[in-house]
Amino acid sequence: MRFTLPACIAVGVVLFIVTADAKTKPDLRGQVFAAESTFAATMAARDLKAFEGFVAPDAVFFGRRGVMRGKAEVVDGWKSLFEGPKAPFSWRPEVVEVLDNGTLAHSSGPVMNPEGKVFGTFITVWRLEPDGKWRVIFDKGCDVCDSTRAQ
Repeated sequence: MRFTLPACIAVGVVLFIVTADAKTKPDLRGQVFAAESTFAATMAARDLKAFEGFVAPDAVFFGRRGVMRGKAEVVDGWKSLFEGPKAPFSWRPEVVEVLDNGTLAHSSGPVMNPEGKVFGTFITVWRLEPDGKWRVIFDKGCDVCDSTRAQ
């Protein structure tokens, strides 16, 4: 096989552009994983104000008492969970996926009781806001499926 000099240069330019793009493209999955981890840490730190900073103004959270719409209602609905010295539960991300356009993301993982036993799963949808921060727009938890239970 023979390659001409212009063909070799063209291939080199394409490889350079692809490599440069991979180096400069932000790690969006890593950003969302970090955002979810820091969001979860607000519960352990008992910091409702920090929690509030992760909630989008138009967020929708699903709870045992119904749907909470908007940041104020979400924060008010979660306020009692931040009272007292010990967190009533914790969570951590295990799965994070981001749309190719980098504007929305999904995170999910286990929810644990204070003793560390998994009792639920959370699903969160994140949106990249104009200020460059990821904020929660949808959040829902559900019980862990009991696969040993008779159908």
